[in-house]
Amino acid sequence: MLDGLKPYPAYKESGVPWLGKVPEHWEVRRLKALFREVDRRSSAGTERLLSLRQASGLVDHEQVGGKPITPDHLVGFKIVQPGEIVMNRMRASAGLFAAASTTGLVSPDYAVFCQTGPLRTDYFVRLFRTPLMGATFRRESRGLGTGESGFLRLYSDSFGQLAAPYPPEVEQLRIVRFLDHADREVRRYVRVRQRLVMLLEQQKGMICDRAVVRGIVSDISLKPSGLPWLGNVPEQWDVLSLRRRWEVVDCKHLTAPFVPEGVPLASVREAQTFDLDLAKANRTTQEYYEKLIGGGRAPRKGDVIYCRNVSVGASAFVGTDEPFAMGQDVCLIRSSTENCRFLNYVLHSPAMKRQLQNVLVGSTFDRINVAEVKNLTIAVPPRREQDEIVEHLDRTFAEIDAAIRSARRELVLVREFRERLVSDVITGRLDVRAAATALPEPDTGPDVLDDFGSAEDEVEGDADGVPVPDEADA
Repeated sequence: MLDGLKPYPAYKESGVPWLGKVPEHWEVRRLKALFREVDRRSSAGTERLLSLRQASGLVDHEQVGGKPITPDHLVGFKIVQPGEIVMNRMRASAGLFAAASTTGLVSPDYAVFCQTGPLRTDYFVRLFRTPLMGATFRRESRGLGTGESGFLRLYSDSFGQLAAPYPPEVEQLRIVRFLDHADREVRRYVRVRQRLVMLLEQQKGMICDRAVVRGIVSDISLKPSGLPWLGNVPEQWDVLSLRRRWEVVDCKHLTAPFVPEGVPLASVREAQTFDLDLAKANRTTQEYYEKLIGGGRAPRKGDVIYCRNVSVGASAFVGTDEPFAMGQDVCLIRSSTENCRFLNYVLHSPAMKRQLQNVLVGSTFDRINVAEVKNLTIAVPPRREQDEIVEHLDRTFAEIDAAIRSARRELVLVREFRERLVSDVITGRLDVRAAATALPEPDTGPDVLDDFGSAEDEVEGDADGVPVPDEADA
């Protein structure tokens, strides 16, 4: 697909700083010459409400999980018709544009544009989503604050004054066809790598479950544990409550001030990885650190930090001598006789997740108290066997984790490649006319959303439903 792609034979200056040179036969036009804003309002609110999503465009609000909204709350919403472009004024710099394929309603704070001449709206939607164009939208946005949390809008008059490349219409069609094909190929690759990561993670879970429930020796005698979620365990292992071998110490339940430089706090975020990571931890003063570690609460190397709230059951092994304190919603688990890294593998195992599900049945909120942590049932082998299991799992998981990191790096690289390809093709740095003509007819079957869209689709929030103050009323 990419073999033989080259720049166009000749270029000219566009006169637009962010765009630079464009193919010699392309035009550069102001957006107000290509699009006209339309403002039609619903008088009954009975039309379908559409949600603007970065990856999937304009989609039915309820079909993507939005709460049903009564028509009286939708009176005054803007009506969009097929072929028109919708812009989220506050998220224009992030590429929140889409072309409508059906008639529906969108937020009153959005802008709706219809074309004034021959053009491909899908070409321009792709153009508006490029980082180059997004940076221009950002510079032209006006309002209060800075960054994504600011109240900056790209107003329609500013949008119309901006210049954009305008290839011949037939060439716009070929560019879109080429990029659609490239997207499908990239999605196939992404799904394969995502599938690999998922299978490797599942493999880790099965290996961990086998090791902490049955051990790593194949020819052993088993006995019933008496617990359905645990099953049979090695005959020489003890099945007992965690408190019988480990000490559980709750956090101080003291709200400490955060400071730029100080002593790290291990809270829920820091316990999301198997090994404790304090690199991005909040920090507090020495005075509050002393208060937080009072009563034997100072974590030591070899302890485990366990989440009781929010991410219930997440745990991290302390492998550092760096002084730190427990933050909120965690507790500390330690033992002078047992291998706490073995315990951490148990806490990460599918068997433990099955046990936690039983503990949390009927709970309104996902949280567990210290007494319940102490009562968690553990299948405990002799200390020597604990050490052997830890050595085996550390070695095995190091190899699997290396494969997972490699697959995830590839996903990052393919995203960067896709973004650069779209930018180069849409702005005329690469000539795809011949390549687009030679492409096979596209597969019209369903195309499952991949990782390109899953995270991006979370950014719209309530603006697609009943207007909130920072959208419609600010």
